[in-house]
Amino acid sequence: MSLAKVLVIGGAGYIGSHVVKALLKENFKVTVYDNLSTGQSCNLFADAKFVEGDILDEAKLNATMVEGYDAVVHLAAKKAVGESMENPQLYAQNNIIGSVNIFNAMLKNKIKNVVFSSTSAVYGTPEYTPLDEKHQLEPLSFYGFTKLEIERLMEWYSRLKDFHYIALRYFNAVGYAADGSIKGKEKNSHNLLPIIMDVLQGERDKLLIYGNDYNTPDGTCLRDYIHVEDLASAHVAAIKKLLEEPCSYAINLGTGKGLSVLEIISAVERVTGRKVRYEFAPRRAGDPAEVFAGNELAKKILNWQPRYTNIDEIIQTVWNMEQK
Repeated sequence: MSLAKVLVIGGAGYIGSHVVKALLKENFKVTVYDNLSTGQSCNLFADAKFVEGDILDEAKLNATMVEGYDAVVHLAAKKAVGESMENPQLYAQNNIIGSVNIFNAMLKNKIKNVVFSSTSAVYGTPEYTPLDEKHQLEPLSFYGFTKLEIERLMEWYSRLKDFHYIALRYFNAVGYAADGSIKGKEKNSHNLLPIIMDVLQGERDKLLIYGNDYNTPDGTCLRDYIHVEDLASAHVAAIKKLLEEPCSYAINLGTGKGLSVLEIISAVERVTGRKVRYEFAPRRAGDPAEVFAGNELAKKILNWQPRYTNIDEIIQTVWNMEQK
């Protein structure tokens, strides 16, 4: 199994490059397929083959998959929630049609296994926390809707064809490889930690915290921050699971605990020794008070649990990247 061949679509991106790194460490033979729209060539590893291609290019996908792979990791998607609400046609085209192209090319080339990069956005407003996989699925954004539709597509393909998947529902991905091996910083991130780093670097005037009157210990929203290397190790575990036995699952990836915006700011100030300029703003529509994962299924099915449980340690990896 150590020489299994894996095609990582979106493998030059922020999460993808960490997944490729983890696969190479486990002696998988890796090919990266990426259009470099948000992925970066500096995140490509010499030990992995690279094909520049788009998921909307069916011919290129087919030509790439003809080489034969034991599994595909599908990380190629547009993921800005706000943009998805303004331009749903772009997200339908790229995320849904692009995914259909990938799965059809897999079937055409008799590739049975896919690990799919999904999201906690499929759940919508939590009716309870921690969120487990039995929670109802009611996305609040078109982005979340596209990810859920792709999960449903895979579920149908698995019923009708020799096709097996593990959809990994990420919570808030943060951090960088602790050894500094990933060179390119994530582009155009709309997430909390990158915005805080922009404030520290003088690229933004201040951080706006939307709402300080939530029913949480300090009034600000709680989220589940999972280190990207923990996400990457779960992808490796998911591929191994699929290669061991035909199965299909949707599985949460989170730490199982929530941290507030103010707790993140305090941790950043501890790690960097700098003050973060911020001010409170009105709540945003659709922002739940707390979102954090139940991760028992990941522990049970993938024998996985997060190694990075100290937020200061995670933030240190982000600050190290900023220092570069």
